[in-house]
Amino acid sequence: MHEVNEAAEDGAADLRSLLAFENTGLLRTLCAPADPGARVRTVTVGLDDLDTGPAGSGSLLLAVGAAPDAATVREAARRGARAVVLSHVPGEPGDPDDQVPPALLDAARETGVAVLARADGTGWGEIAALLRSALTYARAAAREPARDPFPDLGTASSLTALAARVAASVQGAVTIEDTGLRVLAHSPTRPGADPLRQSVVLQGRVPAWRVAELRRSGLLRRLWTSSEVLHRPASDQDPERLVVAVRDGRELLGSIWAAADSDAMAPDAARHLRHAAALAAPLLVRERLRESGETRQREAALRGLLHGLGDRRTHAWALGLPGDAPYAVAVAERERSGPDDDRSFDLLALEASAHPAGAVTLRDGDRMAMLLKGESRTASGAGAVHAAVRGLRETVASLPDPVTVRVGIGPTVPIERVDESYDRACLAVRALRVREVRAAAAGTPRPDRCAESTALGATVEVLRVLDAVRPVWDSGHSPVHDMIRADRAAGGELVRTLAAYFDSAGDVPEAARRLSLHPNSLRYRLRRVRERYGVDLDEPDTALLIALAVRVAAGQRGAAPC
Repeated sequence: MHEVNEAAEDGAADLRSLLAFENTGLLRTLCAPADPGARVRTVTVGLDDLDTGPAGSGSLLLAVGAAPDAATVREAARRGARAVVLSHVPGEPGDPDDQVPPALLDAARETGVAVLARADGTGWGEIAALLRSALTYARAAAREPARDPFPDLGTASSLTALAARVAASVQGAVTIEDTGLRVLAHSPTRPGADPLRQSVVLQGRVPAWRVAELRRSGLLRRLWTSSEVLHRPASDQDPERLVVAVRDGRELLGSIWAAADSDAMAPDAARHLRHAAALAAPLLVRERLRESGETRQREAALRGLLHGLGDRRTHAWALGLPGDAPYAVAVAERERSGPDDDRSFDLLALEASAHPAGAVTLRDGDRMAMLLKGESRTASGAGAVHAAVRGLRETVASLPDPVTVRVGIGPTVPIERVDESYDRACLAVRALRVREVRAAAAGTPRPDRCAESTALGATVEVLRVLDAVRPVWDSGHSPVHDMIRADRAAGGELVRTLAAYFDSAGDVPEAARRLSLHPNSLRYRLRRVRERYGVDLDEPDTALLIALAVRVAAGQRGAAPC
């Protein structure tokens, strides 16, 4: 049999973990396996080289020369394959048809085989090399090392375990960081830890002011250019520190920092750090590969769920989420005028992930989406979602005044309808902004900045209608269209006047107060509407059209759709 990689009897790797090493976009998961824990033992090229029945079980088949259709999937399943990679199929990004053929998905679901697609223009050799490396790496990660070259540090199968062992050897506190000074692992923090270490561990990275200080002192440059353990003496505020760069050959991977806790570090602490740097190199490489692949895979899956693209249950599988749980989407939007260093999204993500059922987050500039999961197979499965919502409300309410973050929550739905919950959450964020603008204009107390879409009533529905009306309005021609277009070109004063007039339900004194005008000045502007454009505000249909036009033209004061 022509195989890309030989496998031992117990050398299987979890398929989801295997795909996490793929961070280049060469493969796309079309349908998840029936078994969430499906394992792969070997990669096989071509149907003819795949043993029939149990002998082929555990194979990941590269369907070279086979048609990318349902028949190939069924034949691969008959021969025992766990997963099959097809050549380019409809539904790839950029295709006019954005739907994978239903017959192909039906065959995958019936047989339980995972189906992946090879990106157009990608060679089979490249795919084979990628999967061979990933399978080898996954096996190596699962095996215990045959020999530890540094027995005084013990064995360490993860960066966290290594940090703890190094801390015990150097008799200090240890952090392992990447080249961006982001904390990947740290030893347990003692109650008496210095404030800088507490800040670094809590924030997950070295603060910007500290990075600037390290640059000014030259320590950062010496760290990245030296293979020696560097010493930073204790000062009035900081304890003694040792640091060493972690390298793989000439490639810089990160660094290991050790700080004295309450007592001095061990006399041979530098030797332990040098040994730890050698042990950390393969762990950092593995972390980089896995993290980048998992990040890309999870982001693609979550985007697919939020926007209703592809097979929803396959996206849930890629995220490690059950397909039978209830879900709700929360969308947080941050005001661009807020402080550059505010950590409101970090707090919200932490709050969302803290509740027992968990959450998945996706950040995109000043917007963050949080997929909140309920409990599977329970009558009160939505209870966990509501608990998370309560926590989000409390977090938003606790944010400092200079930070403006609004959070809208969509309804609780099954996995197939997550995109509906996302759309409603986006509408809710816009509705919160509209209500806050109106409250400011009316001089009333500011409303809450976190709410479920169902609690925002007509405002959400009006926004949904306006989104549908906008293309129809843009293509129309009437005196009202001429008036709105001319005013927008001139700066939009009339649109703002009419918006205040309609928001005040035709109450001229109240509208004038909102505009800081004398009521007679407002009446004069309204008369100009009739005289200049021939538009009668008292005619019902005209009044309705103007009200819609003003809302569309104003764009709800910048509250744009998601």
